[in-house]
Amino acid sequence: MLTDPRCRDCFIRTWERQQKKYALSEDQNRQFKSYFDKLMNQGQSSISPDVQRQLHLFLRSMTGVKDPFLQEKKDCNQQAIKLSREWKPKVLKSADPFDLALRLASAGNIMDYGANPVFDVEQTIESVITAEFAINHSDALWKAIHRAKSILYLGDNAGEIVFDKLLIETMNHSGVTFAVRGGPAINDVTLVDAQEVGMKEVAQVISNGYDVPTTILEKSDPAFRKLYDSADLIISKGQGNLEGLIEKQDPRIFFLLMVKCEAIADLVGVEKGNFIVYNTQNGKN
Repeated sequence: MLTDPRCRDCFIRTWERQQKKYALSEDQNRQFKSYFDKLMNQGQSSISPDVQRQLHLFLRSMTGVKDPFLQEKKDCNQQAIKLSREWKPKVLKSADPFDLALRLASAGNIMDYGANPVFDVEQTIESVITAEFAINHSDALWKAIHRAKSILYLGDNAGEIVFDKLLIETMNHSGVTFAVRGGPAINDVTLVDAQEVGMKEVAQVISNGYDVPTTILEKSDPAFRKLYDSADLIISKGQGNLEGLIEKQDPRIFFLLMVKCEAIADLVGVEKGNFIVYNTQNGKN
């Protein structure tokens, strides 16, 4: 999915938060505006997460900070771990643990500084518990999990990863590999986050080898690409991964996310704020 002109607002919100955090000068902001305008003019040939990557690299070079969202990621992980302690017993005692864990993992997708730096995880959880998925292929996903020998789970954001871990636990499958980004990319998960939340307790962990908030197969590490190509089932979390993979029309992929912008809402035919479990081979119902 190429960059939509409406993506501009998300890019600016992300920058403005970091501008305040690092007290950037007027000259630095002028440099950013010039660079930003250049990137947006090239937007028709790039996907939105790749533009985010370029802006993130620009911020890193300007501040000298290798991981500008490090503290935000730690805070999100700790918040989610605390919430998980409350919700895990409810999941395990639920009449349908998979469904409840799936909803929590969907709610966790709100923890996305690339889309909106202000979010309420607890309120989102309360919303998704009773909400209908706008696209609901969860039954097909459950069947695919039980057919698959190997499952590749593409992670998205810090914090969210804690709920991904809980979902993987309910899948009760020995062949799951959880993929993270190859380096800092906004508040997306890295190997550090996977270690911090104990992901290796429920899955193998692999880096995709590229520091972009999506999955770009052509730029991924060969070991990751080999695993991707051989997986029986791929669970893709979040908007970023959807943007990088939706055009593949791969029947193995199930997209699990909260729709956080009009561009993605229009792409999949739902409303902003909806939750979806979407496999392109199963239609949009």
